[in-house]
Amino acid sequence: MKRLVNKIQRNSFFLVFIVLFAYVQSIDSRMRERTELSFYTFTPDAAAGTLISVFILFLVLTFFIRRWQKSGVFSTKEIVRIFASSLVSYLLLMQTFSLAIAFIFGNVERNFTREIFTLTTFMYLIDGFIYGSFFLAYNYYNQNKINQEQLAMYNKALSESRINQLKTQLNPHFLFNNLNVLDQLIEEDKDKASEFLNEFADLYRFVLQATDKKLIPISEELAFAERYFKLIKYKYGDAYQLIIESQNSTGFVVPLTLQLLIENAVQHNLGTETNPICIKILADKKISISNNLIPKQNAKTASGRAMNNLKEQYKLLADIPIEVQQSDNTFSVTIPIIYTPESK
Repeated sequence: MKRLVNKIQRNSFFLVFIVLFAYVQSIDSRMRERTELSFYTFTPDAAAGTLISVFILFLVLTFFIRRWQKSGVFSTKEIVRIFASSLVSYLLLMQTFSLAIAFIFGNVERNFTREIFTLTTFMYLIDGFIYGSFFLAYNYYNQNKINQEQLAMYNKALSESRINQLKTQLNPHFLFNNLNVLDQLIEEDKDKASEFLNEFADLYRFVLQATDKKLIPISEELAFAERYFKLIKYKYGDAYQLIIESQNSTGFVVPLTLQLLIENAVQHNLGTETNPICIKILADKKISISNNLIPKQNAKTASGRAMNNLKEQYKLLADIPIEVQQSDNTFSVTIPIIYTPESK
């Protein structure tokens, strides 16, 4: 009983529409017959009779839908087959019921003449076509809505899964690159290596926390970028410089975005204290990271995996591409700021 009540509540608008349509149809039919208005014109008995036959039609349609519809994805061929079979079955059922009632009351000869049989068949056919169309349209609308919701949920789960895969690739990337720096510092200066290790431990704790999130506030990302650059200076001193200009601290970005781009600038360019690589971060309506170009000679060809991962994350989370520009003297990357609450 509770299940039936819930089903009626879910489809209440459709049911109200059917009741109103049947009532208006009965009024229209009586006005055409009598060409005048009276109390009888507005009585609901004809509409009630129509609703009973419509209920039978809906049961027949439901039966064939459950029997022949193979999946949530429906085809024109299936719809035509279901509709045609339902109409024929509905006509047979209604005429059988009419015959049984006429037989019980002894009115078979009067109520089942050729003219009356043809007329009632035509009326049942018209009603079946009209109300059956309403039912199928409503049913397939709901089915399509469910399919769309399931598809949206699937795409969301797929995106989240993909993002998690990308993050697991970025996390080791950060770890191994800085362990290489630590290895070199140990050989050059053990005291500096110890300081570097302490700084790195604090930063890596942040990395572990950040990679559990889809997005982090811009202010946190800028603060992390500044601390990360201190690790760079342990190895390179003033050969690389960082300038941060923040005119916008609202919005969100993918975690470790700036760290990756700073690392990218260091990896591909050779800075010296007399001719340093200047990395500039400007946070405004977008975030722009640029640096002058002094390409390393005989540098190993980079795989580009980290940058591609970053591009993929922004594509999944914001559907806004990362812009990369390069001239003879400058390389710049523009990152969109994400404001969508659902992405937080």
